[in-house]
Amino acid sequence: MQPGPRSACLPCVWMQMTPDPLCDRLATDVDEAFPDLVVANQDLVFGVALRVVRDAHAAEDVAQEAFVRAYRALRRYPNQQVRELRLRPWLARIALNAARNELRGRRSHVDIDEAAATLVELGESPQRLAERNEERRTWARLLAGLPDRYRLAVALRYIDDLSYPELAETLGRPLGTVKSDVHRGTALLRAAYDAEQRALRGAQEAAS
Repeated sequence: MQPGPRSACLPCVWMQMTPDPLCDRLATDVDEAFPDLVVANQDLVFGVALRVVRDAHAAEDVAQEAFVRAYRALRRYPNQQVRELRLRPWLARIALNAARNELRGRRSHVDIDEAAATLVELGESPQRLAERNEERRTWARLLAGLPDRYRLAVALRYIDDLSYPELAETLGRPLGTVKSDVHRGTALLRAAYDAEQRALRGAQEAAS
């Protein structure tokens, strides 16, 4: 499968302010430097794929396809364009597109186990709760229940650790929009958790 359209990698979007040594190496000899790109970014690419397809095995296939697309693109781009790439958002965008392609023609299903293993804290209470597997699974389940727009933004920001500028580039949205999406998604997640805890306490009090 060929990489996405050239227009998806606009220089104005992907140009970086300071040189990246790995980009310089890729521009000089992509075959020599590409394995280091994979090692440095495999967790990010797999994580982005997993947030979309929600299945670990499918995410592995998507990640492999994303790196194939990235390699082909690097072989095709002029050297100067390779040197100006912002690798993390560029790779995340490729993974996102590959994952969306994977979803076409099949129904998505929820697999929270992988997200539960990596869900990070969202405030004081989650930091404490994340130490207990049952409550980590609760956070992952609630995250999976968010609307896709907010779920993906929150997961990429807090689980895959994309910065807000990287997140904006990956999702193709304005910086202010992704900040709003993350804020809104986090608020929805917190509200869902609080509501579930209130219901649980009520049930326990009724039973006592």
